[in-house]
Order: sequence, then C-alpha cells, then structure tokens
Amino acid sequence: MPDAPELPPNEWWRTAVIYQIYPRSFADSDGDGVGDLRGATGRLEHVRDLGAAAVWLSPIYRSPMADFGYDIADHSDVDPLFGTLDDADALIARAHEIGLKVLLDFVPNHTSDRHPWFAESRSSTDNPKRSWYVWRPGDRPPNGWIAAFGDQVPAWTRDPTTDEWYLHSFLPQQPDLNWDEPAVEAAMHAVLRFWLRRGVDGFRIDVAHAIGKDPDLRDNEPGRSHKEDWPSVHPRLAGIRRVLEEFDGDRVAVGEVYLLDQHRLAPYVTTGDELHLAHNFVFLNLPWSSERFRDVVDEFEELTRDGGWPAWCLNNHDHSRTATRYGWARARVAAMLVLTLRGTPFLFQGEELGLTDVPIGPQRIVDVDGRDPERAPIPWEPPSEAGPGAGFSTGEPWLPVHPDAEHLAVSVQAQDTGSTLTFYRELLRLRAATPALHSGTYRPVTAPPDVYAFMREHEGRRVLVALNFAPFARPLPAEAAGGRLLLLSTHADPGEGELAADEGRIIKLGDG
Repeated sequence: MPDAPELPPNEWWRTAVIYQIYPRSFADSDGDGVGDLRGATGRLEHVRDLGAAAVWLSPIYRSPMADFGYDIADHSDVDPLFGTLDDADALIARAHEIGLKVLLDFVPNHTSDRHPWFAESRSSTDNPKRSWYVWRPGDRPPNGWIAAFGDQVPAWTRDPTTDEWYLHSFLPQQPDLNWDEPAVEAAMHAVLRFWLRRGVDGFRIDVAHAIGKDPDLRDNEPGRSHKEDWPSVHPRLAGIRRVLEEFDGDRVAVGEVYLLDQHRLAPYVTTGDELHLAHNFVFLNLPWSSERFRDVVDEFEELTRDGGWPAWCLNNHDHSRTATRYGWARARVAAMLVLTLRGTPFLFQGEELGLTDVPIGPQRIVDVDGRDPERAPIPWEPPSEAGPGAGFSTGEPWLPVHPDAEHLAVSVQAQDTGSTLTFYRELLRLRAATPALHSGTYRPVTAPPDVYAFMREHEGRRVLVALNFAPFARPLPAEAAGGRLLLLSTHADPGEGELAADEGRIIKLGDG
C-alpha cells in the first residue's frame, strides 16, 4: 500500500487527543454522590497533565434522566444535578485558561418527551409544532422499525392524547425530531449558536447518521436501513458545519456515526463540508487479532486516501472497557495502537488508569441498557485515605467505585513509574513531541504472524510501531533492524531482541 497523503496539521483537532468526561462519574463537588461541573472543573488539570488537548462532556442539559441526559428537556440550560450555566461558563473558561478545548454533546435526533416542543406537538394534530416530530395515524405502527433499547421493542408508541403514533428510535421518553421540517433544523442550529457564543470549541453529535430517515417510513431491507443513514443526512450535517464556520476559530464537529461498514462511514468525513471527524467504532467490536485490526485500518486508510481524517477509539460510556475485553497487558498494546495511528484518538475517562468494568449489584442497577459497569466513578484517591468515595465524592457514589480503587486511584498511580497512568502520560508526551506520530503518513509493514507493524513518517523522519498480539514472544519486523532508538515499550523492562508476549514498541529508525 503506498503512503497516504500527508495532511497539514492546520487544525488543532488533527494533532489532538480528545478526552471524554462522563460528568456523572468524573468528580462530585457537593457530596450528593453524582459528579457535577464544579467537580469536573477542579479536575481539569488531570486531563492537561495526561497530555490531552480537549475534553468532550457528555450531556449536561436539563433532563428527566430517563437516558442519563440524552433525553433533553431544555437545550439551553444546565440540569441542576450538574450545576448552573455559570458553572458551565466557569468550566469553559478554566479549560481555556490551562490550554484545553471544550466539546459538548449535541443531541439532534430526539428530545425528552417533557421538552416544551413535544408538549405542544402532542397536544393536538393541528398544533404548529405537530410536524416537529414524526407522527402517523393508524391502528398499528406505521412500520416494523425497532427501538435501540429493549428486546425487539417497536420504535413507535401510540399517544392517547390524539390516538396517533410517534417515532422514538430509543426510549419512548425520547421522541424523534422530524428533520424534514425546516423549523426543526433552524431550532437546532439556534442551540448550536447558543453554546458557541458561550465559547465551546465544538460538538460531539449524538447518532449523527440518524437525522436522515426515509420520509416514506418504509420498512428496513436486508443490508439497508430506512431509519438512519438516508441521503438527506449529508446536507443536514453540512448545514451544521456551516453554523460552526460562522464563528471564529477552528470549531469542530465530531459525529457519532455508528456504522460498522467503513464504506458507509467514510463519506461522512471525505467531502470536506460535513463532519470534521466521525468516530470509527469498528475497533470496539473486534476480537484480539493483529490481522483483524490491520485490515480495518488499511481499509479505512484507502477509503480516506483523497481526504478525511480518522477518529479512533477503544471504548466510551456505552461500551465495555478495553481492559475488560482484552485484559490489562493487551489494553496497553491497544492504547499504543490507537495513539500512534494516523488520526485523532479519543480516550474515555478512566482508560488511562486501566480501569475494568465494575460489578454492579442488582440493587444498584440504574441504566436502561446494561451500561453501568463502564460508567463507575473515577477513583481519585485510595479509599483508605479518602473514604469509600475514593476522592470522587464525600457521599455515597451513584454507582460503586472500582473494587481495586486502593491501587488504581489517580494519586497512587501518579507515584508509580510502572503504572498505567504513567504509561499513558509517557505515550501522549511522545506522541505530542514526535511529528511522525501525530501528523505523518501511515504505511503497513510486513511482520511475522501475530504482529501488527506500521511506519509513520514525517519530513524523512521515520518511526516504527510494532505490536505483538500473541501471548508468547514473536520476532520484530525486518524493518526494525534499522532501529536507532527504542522510544517506548508497553513493558517496563523490554528486552533488546524479539517482542515479548503482549508487548508493543515504538522505535525510531535511521539517523533523522
């Protein structure tokens, strides 16, 4: 495969590492057991010291919390659980003061059923906002579309007020907005402007591909969904991009485009006038296989050859943690992969601590779709010093802290040169200081079985990344013979010869 074209890092997000804060579980300032904006503001230095360039906050808006903030009742205010608009302004200001950008979650596909817009829409069939949501009459649901939550639950609920059906791609408490109605698009653009004026640097757009649906509401076909990824989605995302471009600075639009077919994903970022970035979720569904990971990367490199910038991730608030899926040692190898590929890496809070999913007892389960284990609070200090809340809260945390918080706490790992936190800090520091790793071209390298190796090159300076996916030692690629300097290993005491089991290395080649 020839080298991909080198793209100039003229936007901050090209060379950035972006860190996701799930506010409920990041830091609690008032002792109620739920994280909040003041708590997050007080811990921003952790993100800066890690080496990330931006934070993305999951929803902080007013919400009944049926889906923990993704059911929004007021887009232009902060839920009291998290604080106030002043607290949001203070977080943005503090982030900017210490050199961090701020992205908010933008949820354009649906609102809460308690949003004033929906209250009007459901009140009568002739209300001016009736067309803001997707309504249909009839004795049965308009089609066989299935909601994302629940076991084969229809995506339609009959509302007794008018005896018609409304569409909800997720919970019944999350009615879908009708983006075929121009007033909806205008209203959502106004939401963007509200937060852009307050200084946010961009948005992560929730289920971005879902704002384009078949207006005829036809049933899905094998291999073709009619309730998302419809052609109309692309001009709508281009409209969002134009709103961001009204403002000074490099504001960024990141799409949650949950399409595991990369041929369908690529068009969201290759046109140059829609999303800047779209999360690539294929890694989150892969078995531990060097060949499978390489095939995914090489395919997406080909698909973005003429434009487009990848966005890689290993986990988030909706998916099991990497260390749970692959184990502690392999999670480090996976981190080295994501943080050295061409593209923008996204990290989920606690990933840098090597956290695993936390067992949730049956009395504590709160989520609608089994996602509590990856959302457990961050342990900032060991419980022996900070109490049961492990520095996250002085009260009882809304979910249990990690059972090994005594050893995984931030303050403990920060003092341990062999800890996962130290490894992440070193890896992000190396990435930032090495143009080949954040801006260079990508080329796969022939390697022994079970080893995924690739070259990153910038202005003649070459760096080789070699990742051993096997639980036993494997030889280094032949191109490593020109290695001048071992820059970093996932192992504390790497040897000089072959790769150890579950080891990754970054090697500087040549004299450049």
